[in-house]
Amino acid sequence: MEKQKLIRIFDKQANQYEKKREDANQKRWRQHLISHAKGEVLELAVGAGANFPYYPRGIKVTATDFSEAMLEKAKQAAKHYQIDSDFICSDIEEMSFPDQSFDTIVSTLSFCSYNHPLMVLEKISRWCKPDGQILFLEHGVSSNPAVSTVQKVFNPLLYRVYGCHHTRNIVGLIQESGLIIHKVDSYWMGMVHLIWAQPRQQLLD
Repeated sequence: MEKQKLIRIFDKQANQYEKKREDANQKRWRQHLISHAKGEVLELAVGAGANFPYYPRGIKVTATDFSEAMLEKAKQAAKHYQIDSDFICSDIEEMSFPDQSFDTIVSTLSFCSYNHPLMVLEKISRWCKPDGQILFLEHGVSSNPAVSTVQKVFNPLLYRVYGCHHTRNIVGLIQESGLIIHKVDSYWMGMVHLIWAQPRQQLLD
């Protein structure tokens, strides 16, 4: 999908994303994952700021998103939860940071929308400090064959409407990228994954 069309789709969903901050399952998953963040944090595709209630005190968040409408919601959330934060409106696939800039990199429900997910994984591996951590909450294709078949049938329509792929093998992509996976918690028939990882540079230690 052409990138400007994708941005318009997410701009229109900003209010919906703000309401999803109240979803009980997402609250539980986000709290479990985001409570491990530390130090200088980079959050990819911050959306409406759904993670902000769960960040520990003392962290600094650099929050990115290509949707101005999403960032406006996120700025309101950061102010409400008193998060020390900077905001960058840009496409993460086109962004650059110095290597080893961040102690923690957070991605929640963002890898469904990237055109080049392996390239983004390569970038965040470089941007994370060697002893840092990369935290994922992502959804993808189910481990249940019947459910995955339905996902594959409806994926083209869902992508056109929501800008989101529902059939990506998220754990497989992260393994292929060379990131070191320490822990995976899976939910909803294997469609949702919480993943604790480290950059692949650790392999050189």
